[in-house]
Amino acid sequence: MKVRASDKMVDIMSKWGIDNVFGIPGDSVDTTIEAMYRAQSKIKFTHVLHEEVAALSAAAHAKLTGQISACLSIGGPGAIHLLNGLYDAKMDHAPVLAILGSVQSKLINTDFFQEVDTHVLFEDVAVYNKIVMDPQSLPRIVDEAIRTAISKRGVAVLSIPDDVPDHMINDNYQPNVDTFKLEKLHIDDSEIRHALDLIETHSNPIVLAGRGIEGAKDEAKEFVEKYKIPFIQTMPAKGLIDDDHPYNLGQLGKLGTKPAFEMMRKADLVIMLGTDYPYAPYLNKKVDAIQVDNDGDKLGKRRNVTVAIQGDTKQVLKRLNQEGKSVASRPFVETAEAKMKQWRSWLKDVYSKKHDGVLPSLLFHNISENAPADTIWSIDVGTSTAFGARFIDAKHTQKYTISAWLGTMGCALPGAIASKIAYPQRPVYAIAGDGAFSMVMQDFATAVRYDLPMLFIVLNNKLLAFIEYEQQSAGEQNYGISLPDIDFAKYAEAAGGIGERITTDKQFSEAIEKYRNPTKPVLLDVAVTDEAPLPGKIMMDEAKGYAKFGFVHLKDQGSMPKLPPFREIMRSFL
Repeated sequence: MKVRASDKMVDIMSKWGIDNVFGIPGDSVDTTIEAMYRAQSKIKFTHVLHEEVAALSAAAHAKLTGQISACLSIGGPGAIHLLNGLYDAKMDHAPVLAILGSVQSKLINTDFFQEVDTHVLFEDVAVYNKIVMDPQSLPRIVDEAIRTAISKRGVAVLSIPDDVPDHMINDNYQPNVDTFKLEKLHIDDSEIRHALDLIETHSNPIVLAGRGIEGAKDEAKEFVEKYKIPFIQTMPAKGLIDDDHPYNLGQLGKLGTKPAFEMMRKADLVIMLGTDYPYAPYLNKKVDAIQVDNDGDKLGKRRNVTVAIQGDTKQVLKRLNQEGKSVASRPFVETAEAKMKQWRSWLKDVYSKKHDGVLPSLLFHNISENAPADTIWSIDVGTSTAFGARFIDAKHTQKYTISAWLGTMGCALPGAIASKIAYPQRPVYAIAGDGAFSMVMQDFATAVRYDLPMLFIVLNNKLLAFIEYEQQSAGEQNYGISLPDIDFAKYAEAAGGIGERITTDKQFSEAIEKYRNPTKPVLLDVAVTDEAPLPGKIMMDEAKGYAKFGFVHLKDQGSMPKLPPFREIMRSFL
């Protein structure tokens, strides 16, 4: 029996669970698009307005669902636009299949119109990277690409000349969906016993939990409660255990809390669960450490470890929970709870201070307080990330997606689009600064076109606010950070959605209640006051940077710069 190669490719994608492809059609993928037209009952095609949004949406979709996702573009310029989103998938370990068009096979290596060597271009971003020249091999290669993306948690790239999928081939290939199994790692009994001995003999253990506990939320919660251990969650892991859990110290580092910084310094045992936390200077390297990860390359990468357990975090935690002795009380965790109680009092002081316009910290606090228990948060890069880390109390019943390792601006809107496609019945709240939103704002129209109700909040201060404070903390003068004054509410209405301009805290509170269950995409253009996203702990080099900034500003401008309240600065510094 004969079948068109493109139809077989789409059928295999569907069998692997791919039910949506983000992308833009064009001449070098026309045969693939035609096959998707014929298979609309199996796979939907979400036509975005920029290829970067396609890749960022696919990456977010994979991070949210844990399943393989897909994007598509023409070769040349379209493929180049995909790169940023695919790097986000690579760095956050999200399995994504990227299908790239190419000039016809007979024209390859002739310097033809839009001919780009995508095989070389995508070599660094991909765990699987092939040019498909033989139509009969296309089903096998697609199957292999998907398996590799899933097993290696990365990006598979296929460059396919547009004439290849149009050939008729023998329908004699069956995908390996049913026989595919991820490797099960053996957990060494001696390592479990050694880890339990360390937990029992150390009085000040602390947990640093990463995205690796996503499939082990219950086990991780049981672990910290059984052994009375305070814990820190990395940004990708935010909310996997409720942010308001009494043992939760928030995040670590510049976006983190002061208690997390202080308790990490006082710990005598660091337990790293499913994380490759990159900011090694914040880790206490002077004490014993236990690390659990299913990726052997990550063990001992950021600091030396006393016990390294390569295995599935869920299974390792089950063993530790079953075989260890419960701890009745631990002064260290009681100290952590007291410090977090004080920290939350300070946060209340921050979002309660006098201000003009809408205060970002209060905005984040209010929307967090009012968000439904099954909310999906899509948070952009910049002050959105900082205030989200600090003032959103995410729950384990919610989902929280960001561009974690790449930290690319413009990720919130693609993340919101992916959220509504993956979970159409769940409320989606997305927050971005005006700089980040303006990078991808055209695709708000995509959310409207595909009827994806969401609440999208733009923090509009006509400023790259996070860069403002980065410059200041480095002792540099603010330069090149202003943004145009755009009425995003009018744009939202022009795109077919709902837009409202918000200028007061009261208006914002009324709006989030009004649009608790929106029937179409809603954009709130919020005139926020410029509020410093101070780090939980100001380091000495940052303090020196602020001092230098103030001195040069006084010398150049003849006036003292506007600084955050002195009380907030001193709390973070001392």
